[in-house]
Amino acid sequence: MQIRKLIDKPHQFCLLIALSVVLASLVSFSDAETHYHEFVIQEQPVKRLCRTHKIITVNGQFPGPILEVRDGDSLIIKTTNIAQYNVTLHWHGVRQIANPWADGPEYITQCPIQPGGTYTYRFTIQNQVGTLWWHAHSQWLRATVYGALIIYPKFGLPYPFATPNQEIPVLLGEWWDRDPMAVLRQAQFTGAAPNVSDAYTINGQPGDFYRCSSQETMVFSVESGETVLLRIINAALNQELFFAVANHKLTVVGVDAAYTKPFPTSVIMIGPGQTTDVLLTADQSPSRYYMAASAYDTAQNAAFDNTTTTAVLEYGSETCSARRQSSQVLLPQLPAFNDTATATAFTAGLRSPSKVRVPNNIDENLFFAVGLGLINCLLPSPNCQGPNNTRFAASMNNVSFVFPTTLSVMQAYYQGVQGIFTADFPPVPPVRFDYTGNVNRALWQPVNGTKVYKLKYGSTVQIVLQDTSIVTTEDHPMHLHGYQFSVVGMGFGNFNAARDTPKFNLVDPPMRNTIGTPPGGWVAIRFVADNPGVWLMHCHIDAHLVWGLAMCFLVENGQGAQQTVIPPPQDLPQC
Repeated sequence: MQIRKLIDKPHQFCLLIALSVVLASLVSFSDAETHYHEFVIQEQPVKRLCRTHKIITVNGQFPGPILEVRDGDSLIIKTTNIAQYNVTLHWHGVRQIANPWADGPEYITQCPIQPGGTYTYRFTIQNQVGTLWWHAHSQWLRATVYGALIIYPKFGLPYPFATPNQEIPVLLGEWWDRDPMAVLRQAQFTGAAPNVSDAYTINGQPGDFYRCSSQETMVFSVESGETVLLRIINAALNQELFFAVANHKLTVVGVDAAYTKPFPTSVIMIGPGQTTDVLLTADQSPSRYYMAASAYDTAQNAAFDNTTTTAVLEYGSETCSARRQSSQVLLPQLPAFNDTATATAFTAGLRSPSKVRVPNNIDENLFFAVGLGLINCLLPSPNCQGPNNTRFAASMNNVSFVFPTTLSVMQAYYQGVQGIFTADFPPVPPVRFDYTGNVNRALWQPVNGTKVYKLKYGSTVQIVLQDTSIVTTEDHPMHLHGYQFSVVGMGFGNFNAARDTPKFNLVDPPMRNTIGTPPGGWVAIRFVADNPGVWLMHCHIDAHLVWGLAMCFLVENGQGAQQTVIPPPQDLPQC
């Protein structure tokens, strides 16, 4: 049976959203379940690109286990580390209300789980539906330690779109033909940019265009007339990606576990950390069609992985004789790697399905300049192999974030330990300059610091994230832990409050947890600081994170138990 699509009937979509809200209030909390899992962080031999490497995995799986829950459910995940590295796990996009202890970023909300150690993550999904994911949040371990986190609506609540016949998680990743941790160590030693990946992957497999890979290419079977929900996750370490399916239109219905107005498109752009839910209708001639992903790269004169990963969408109704004859699989036409116009049009086309409660009266009006930098070396050195005898760095408002090593920021705050962080992160750049112009070299070198910015509980916050041209302009996918925010505006050049603020979308902006800065431009977000704790904000390009493109918000407790951080669990790892 063919499912009727709603993309041409937005009023029906909005009515379904309203009906879902009403029904949600009638659903009993007794329907909520608790899901128990055991994750073992372990080494596992995996063969890709003709070579076998020992990689770090969860339970020996690559990608890791898929977690499936409903809104309102709780998860208890006992995590045992038998690998050789310290590790933490982050549940990307989960709000973790008043529970930063389960958030997972290393040395921010917890000390890492050391080899031989165990920590049990306990958290509840609250008012979130859609696709999220989980991953390691320690150095570069998330190159192979990641998996999908799928949140279904509460029992009795439908999707606000035509029910799909099947759902397919599509995890986009990167693969290095060597140990990713060795790649990181080399870059940290030399101060130069890390080596780029050797392949992209779909559900862990590179696909037909790489050596020794075609026999393992992922194949997804559909029947003619079916509607399929693709849950697309960009788990790549360092790369924004374009994604498309040959001859098939996609209809975006959700991003970052938040519904969107149905948005038809032939291609999506998805940054590291982001998720995108799309409906695909199998309405083409029975055959085999590639789904494919390739780089969207915005850094100027920088190396990147210019390959294409593929999987196959195969119509089950295709006859055996036709399948034998169809040696040619149709490939989608992906945009050029530097097609910023297509990437911008996609991101700008996303809208929430109905009116969003966006803060109007702003208590904290913040302006963060984000970008790269260079640290000058006095003498030539093997440790200074960046441009012109330098080391690469990155910063927000000229502060290059330094992760603690003896105690997490959250533990230091909770226990009143001094000397771990300072609460003086600047609300604006220390020096105003032409952010996207020809920047004076005196401004290229940031200062190191472990700085947080304090927010009062319930305060309304606006952040303008301004890309800079220091070293190069670039799209930085910025992720805020513990929050979903409204993306109210974006543009190119330097942000101008008088010119740009009146153009903000304060009606139906998309809700996200990760948003890219347009290269040489800015993006504005708003949220209410209603989740107490310490929450990391950082670029989700991990090469930039280790260079220091991060900061923390410290949201103070409000009034009463519901607005207060819960006590730390007894098994919280020690440093």
